Amino acid sequence: MKEKPRYNTLQNVGFMMRAAWHTDRSVPLLCVAVAAVTAGQTVTELLLAPAVLARVESHAALASLVERIVLFGAVLFVLYGLRAYLQENVLYGRVAIRTELMTRVSSKMAQTSFPNLLDTAFLRQAERSNELCSDNSSPTEAIWKTLTELLTSLIGFAVYLALLSGLHPLLLTVVLVTTVLGYLFSHRVNVWIYSHRDEEEEYRSRLAYLNRVCTDRSYAKDLRIFGLKPWLNEVWDRVMRLFEAYLKKQQLHYLAIDVADLVLTFARDGIAYAYLIGLALTRGMPASQFLLYFTAVSGFTQWVTGILDKGTELHRQSLDLSLLRGMLEWPEPFRLTDGEPLPCTPAMPCELRFDHVSYRYPEAERDTLHDIDLTIRAGEKLAVVGLNGAGKTTLVRLACGFLDPTQGRVLLNGRDIRDFNRRDYYALFSAVFQDFSLLEASIAQNVAQRQEGIDTAAVWSCLDKAGLTGTVRALPQGLDTKLGRRVYEDGVELSGGQIQRLMLARALYKNGPILVLDEPTAALDPLAEDDIYQKYNRMTAGRTAIFISHRLASTRFCDRILFLEQGRITEQGTHESLLAAGGGYAALFAVQSQYYREGGTHDEPEA
Repeated sequence: MKEKPRYNTLQNVGFMMRAAWHTDRSVPLLCVAVAAVTAGQTVTELLLAPAVLARVESHAALASLVERIVLFGAVLFVLYGLRAYLQENVLYGRVAIRTELMTRVSSKMAQTSFPNLLDTAFLRQAERSNELCSDNSSPTEAIWKTLTELLTSLIGFAVYLALLSGLHPLLLTVVLVTTVLGYLFSHRVNVWIYSHRDEEEEYRSRLAYLNRVCTDRSYAKDLRIFGLKPWLNEVWDRVMRLFEAYLKKQQLHYLAIDVADLVLTFARDGIAYAYLIGLALTRGMPASQFLLYFTAVSGFTQWVTGILDKGTELHRQSLDLSLLRGMLEWPEPFRLTDGEPLPCTPAMPCELRFDHVSYRYPEAERDTLHDIDLTIRAGEKLAVVGLNGAGKTTLVRLACGFLDPTQGRVLLNGRDIRDFNRRDYYALFSAVFQDFSLLEASIAQNVAQRQEGIDTAAVWSCLDKAGLTGTVRALPQGLDTKLGRRVYEDGVELSGGQIQRLMLARALYKNGPILVLDEPTAALDPLAEDDIYQKYNRMTAGRTAIFISHRLASTRFCDRILFLEQGRITEQGTHESLLAAGGGYAALFAVQSQYYREGGTHDEPEA
C-alpha cells in the first residue's frame, strides 16, 4: 500500500501561501485579479451578442445599437488589456517563489547530516524535489496557474448558474450529469496515463543515455576501437520499438477520450437545443434569450469541467508538494547548530578517543567496525592501514563526525562530540579525501574555499609550502586562473600530482588543528605519493594527524600505525616494531616491497 501523504491539499496550498508571504506577497493577489478579470471577460463576451440582438429585436434606434456595441467593446478592451498586463507580471513573483524553494532544497542537500546522504530514500526524494523546482511547469510554480484557473472556473460557475437558474432544473441536471460522466471517463484515462508516466520516463531516459553515449566525446575512442556502432544501433532500435508501442497505447487512450467527449457533447447540446427550441415555439422565447441560454449551457459545462480538472490537478500538485516538504523536513540525526559551541584555534590541542566504538551501516548484516578502543593523542601522527574493506574510511568518517557510532562514543578532549555543534566540530579538521572536490573556479578560490575575503599572501604561502608556486606563476592569470573547462573556456587542467599539491595547499590554508588524509594519493605513483606525504609531515608538526594509505611504506614517518582487519585493530606500533612482530602488517609490507623489487611485473596488492 502506498504511504498516505503527510499533508492534504489545503495544507499544501497554505504552505505555498506562506512561501509567497515571505517571498512575493503580490502573487496570491494577482491570482485573484487574473481570475476575476478572466471570468469577467468571458461573461462580457457571453452577454455581448444577446444584448446587441435584443436591441435589434426591440427595433431600437441605430444610435442606441451603436452605443451598446461601443460600450461592450470598451469593456472588453479594458478587460483584455488588464488581463494581458496581469499575465505579463504574474510570472516574476511565481519564479521568485519557485527559486526560493529550489534554494531551500539545495541548502538542505548542502547542509544535511552526512548519514542522510547515505540514505537512498532521502537521495531519491531529494532528486525528485529538485525536479519539482526545475522549470516553469514544475508544481512549485504551476500551482499558481492551477489556483488561478480553478478560481476562474468557480467564479464563472457561480455567474452562469445564476443566469441559468430560470431554466428547468432537469436541463441543468442533464448538463451536470453529462459533464461529470465526461470528466470521469477522461479522469480514468488520465489516471492510466499518469500511472504509466514512469514507464514513459524510463524509455526517454534510455534513449537520452544512448544519445549521450553516441555523441559524448568521452566515449569516442571506445566507440571506434571496439566497433560499438552496430550494438548501439541494435539497442536503440529495441528501445525505440518499445517506446513506439507505448505511445500507440497512449494515443488510443487519448482517442477514447475524444470519442466519449464527442458523444456526450452531442447528447448534451441536442437536449439543450430541443428544450430551448420548445420554449421558443411554445412560450415565444426571443432569439436573444435563446442565444444567451444556449451559449451559457456550453459555457456552464466548461466551468464544471474546469472545476473538476483543476481540482484533480491541484491534488496531484499537492502530492508533489508533500514530497518536497517531506524532504525539507527530513529529520537531522546530528545537532548541527543547537549543540554546545566549540571554539577552534590552529594551536588548539585535540585528543580523539574511540571509546569501544562499533559501527554498522543501515541494513548491513555485520559491523564495519567493532569495539574500537583507541586514543589519538594531541599532536600525534597516526597512520591507519589494512586491506580493502577493513574499515579504514569508516574510522575516518567517525573521527570527522560524519557518522555517529552504533555503539560507544567518540570523544574530543574527554567530551562526547554529540554534545557540540556539529558544524563547529567540522571546523577543527583540515582534510583531503580520496574523492576530493575541485571547483570550477579560480585557483585562489579553490585554495581558500570562498569567494570573498581571500588572504592572497596566505594563499601564496600555502602554495609555496605545497610546492606549487612555480606552476601557478607560470599560468597566464596566476591565482585568478580558472580550473576546468566545463564552465570557463579559458580554464586549465592540472595534472594528478598538481591537484594533490593544490589539495595540500587548501588544507594548509584552513589551518585546522586536526589533519586527515584519507587515501588522497591512491592514483599517484609511489614516488609522487611519498613526496606528498613528506610535505604533509613537515607542514603539520605539532598537530593531530590521521593518515590513510594503501602503500604501507608511505606512512613510515608516523608516530604510530594501526593495522585493521575485518573492522578490528589487530596490530599497532611503529613501522619498525610492526615489521619485527612479523604479523599481518609485515606480510603485506613484504608483498608490496617484492612488487617494487621485481619492477611491477604483477598487480600491486592494495591495502
